[in-house]
Amino acid sequence: MAKLFSSIEFQGVTLKNRIVMSPMCMYSSVKEDGMLTPFHMTHYISRAVGQVGLIMVEATAVQPEGRISPQDLGIWNDKHIVGFKELNDQLHSYGAKSAIQLAHAGRKAELESSIFAPSALSFNESYKEPVEMTAADIEKTVDAFKNGARRAKEADFDIIELHGAHGYLINQFLSPLTNKRTDQYGGNRENRYRFLREIIHAVQTEWNGPIFVRISTDEYHENGNTLDDYFYFTKEMKQQGIQLIDCSSGGVVPASIHTYPGYQVKRAEAIKHEIDIRTGAVGLITTGIQAEEILQNDRADLIFLARALLKNPYWAKQAADELKYELKAPKQYIRGWK
Repeated sequence: MAKLFSSIEFQGVTLKNRIVMSPMCMYSSVKEDGMLTPFHMTHYISRAVGQVGLIMVEATAVQPEGRISPQDLGIWNDKHIVGFKELNDQLHSYGAKSAIQLAHAGRKAELESSIFAPSALSFNESYKEPVEMTAADIEKTVDAFKNGARRAKEADFDIIELHGAHGYLINQFLSPLTNKRTDQYGGNRENRYRFLREIIHAVQTEWNGPIFVRISTDEYHENGNTLDDYFYFTKEMKQQGIQLIDCSSGGVVPASIHTYPGYQVKRAEAIKHEIDIRTGAVGLITTGIQAEEILQNDRADLIFLARALLKNPYWAKQAADELKYELKAPKQYIRGWK
């Protein structure tokens, strides 16, 4: 049997296969209120119909000032729960499990309002300078992640992912390139990890299901976090009960990145075996054969797909055909899939 279509369990949540819809910002909350729109419903549900095992909703802001753009989804208000619950009812009806990526953009927020970061350093000359967060700001933001987790639970999500990658707020605290603080949240890597540690702990007071964390495993800068630093952070996350590390890269500072098929997989493999924790591979994975190689060679445990699923909502069927696996069709589509 193709490993890509084997089930896997995380803390009592069983995914029917190893295919994950990677969180991708759609910038489609048209009223700038963080609410789901008909587009989002079609976008996510169509991938569940296509037999993706885990549908992960895009970066969803835990505070209004944490949006990457005014059109981002939000989970900072109880009013957001209803739409997500309706979405989850549909996703679950097709046998998919659902996840939400709780996020805060920090200094990479492109908003008219004030933006916040661990240090008052802008991403580049076209971004505004952020306000350096006070201890009270940090406490308020940790509490926002906690309330986001409560709302995610009320909306019937199966898994939460914390967005600690791509140069957004959690990543800004983790990285020495963006964190120049001299208090307990800056300096050595133990202090730089403190913000994420507190978020995980706060989320766990409201959420007893699986938690994933997305990290940038390579910052593409000689003074950035090294792989050894990420081994340290991942070990700490494992001790806190994190179930999987979603291994992406980049976005912390402007950088030229050489991309090629599977260019981030080596980092997922290294973290998986060094720390003995499950990992997700992401980055220009386009075929079933490529995905199967990653899984069969024990390089990662889940395959996160982004552009491939934008191109083809029925990528799972395409992959099954490549691997000569008979994928069960939704009953409405049996005539076409046979």
